[in-house]
Formats: sequence, structure tokens, C-alpha cells
Amino acid sequence: MRKSGKPDLRWTQRKNHEAQFNCQSASVAMKARIVVTLKSGVLDPQGKAIEGALKSLGIAGVASVRQGKVFDIEIEGSDRKQAQAALKAAADKLLANTLIENYDVKLLG
Repeated sequence: MRKSGKPDLRWTQRKNHEAQFNCQSASVAMKARIVVTLKSGVLDPQGKAIEGALKSLGIAGVASVRQGKVFDIEIEGSDRKQAQAALKAAADKLLANTLIENYDVKLLG
């Protein structure tokens, strides 16, 4: 409150911002990495193309290349088991074609 009896809006805005910041920092976000790779018996034409390109660039010692996908995901919450289950469900339903791909879910830190 100012001496004039009017509220100090700067103080009110600062307190509201601090309250919003505290609410945002209270929700914990876990980081996860899901790595999707082709199953061992599945042909990988993109990997073969990359292998050929690496050899044509003069990079020696390349025996074979298998291509895959990496998903870095932040998920809110503090229950690691629940997060692991949700990420596994996401990989099963969306991120991997489980007929031809394997996946690995890891919670980081």
C-alpha cells in the first residue's frame, strides 16, 4: 500500500509472478530417452545407404551401419514407475513399430 491509500501495483505484480514461478517450479519434470532400433533380422536399406556414403567420404573402418531413432522426452511427475509405464505405453502405441523394431526406455537422472 502506498501512503495515498492506493495499492502498489508493482508489488502486487511481483508477488503474483513469484507465486506463478513457485507453482511452475513445484511440478517436477523427469527426462527420459527412448531409443528405437530395427530388430536384428530386419533389413536396413537406410543403414546400408549411410554405410556406402561414409565409405565414399573416405571414412575408413566402417563395417556396418544400422539406423534408428532417439526420442528425448520430458514428463511431469515424481513417480518414476508411473513415468516408466507411461513412456513404455507411448513406445508401444506410437514411437515404435513393434513388429520390426525394438525400443529401450531410460529415465535420465
